[in-house]
Parts: sequence; structure tokens; C-alpha cells
Amino acid sequence: MISFLLTLKRLIGGIFRAFRSKNFQALFVLTLLFLLSGTIFYVNEEGLSIVDALYFCVMTLSTVGHPDFVPATHLGKIFTIAYVLSGTGIFIALILHIAYAIFKEKRREELKEEGEEA
Repeated sequence: MISFLLTLKRLIGGIFRAFRSKNFQALFVLTLLFLLSGTIFYVNEEGLSIVDALYFCVMTLSTVGHPDFVPATHLGKIFTIAYVLSGTGIFIALILHIAYAIFKEKRREELKEEGEEA
């Protein structure tokens, strides 16, 4: 449990550090817009609940996938193809910015420790 909490602390710190970057801020807004538009589409077109639609969107953009839901309409399938092709890259770029901020801080801590030892 302690390991989980430390990892969560590092993740949250990485997100806050990543927010300093204008590129990250733009990617964050784009990701939110993708999630919002996808959720609205799947609620209206496929008849999913808001929570189910949001869950499907997050699982789709994170490339995990959803084992139980497949769009039933042709429009839903076409939208999903475009959604995956355009949204996955944005979502992955967002995650990479967070990872970069975490590793950058970890490296900064290591360099600080090495400076104290010398």
C-alpha cells in the first residue's frame, strides 16, 4: 500500500509539473474535448449512459479497449474509427508529457543527492 501511495504521489507531482508546459496544457484541453465529444456522441447515437460512454472513450483512447461494447450503427463504427485514429496520438502524447515530467524530477533529485555526497 505504501508503494502505491508513493507512486500516486509521484504521478500527481508529475501532472502538476507537466502543467507548466503550454504544450501539455493544449494536449490536456484537447483530450478533455475528445472525451466530451465522444461521450456525447455515444450517448446520443449508441444509447449508452453517460458513465458507460465516458468509460468506453477512456478505454478506447488509452488503447485498452472495451470487451463488451461494439458500436451497433454504421455511423457509430465510422465515428469510432476516426476517434481512435485521431485521439489515440493525443492521449499518448499527454501521457508522455507526464512521464517526462516525472523522470525529469527524479533525475533532478538524483543529481541533488550526488552533489550532496561530493
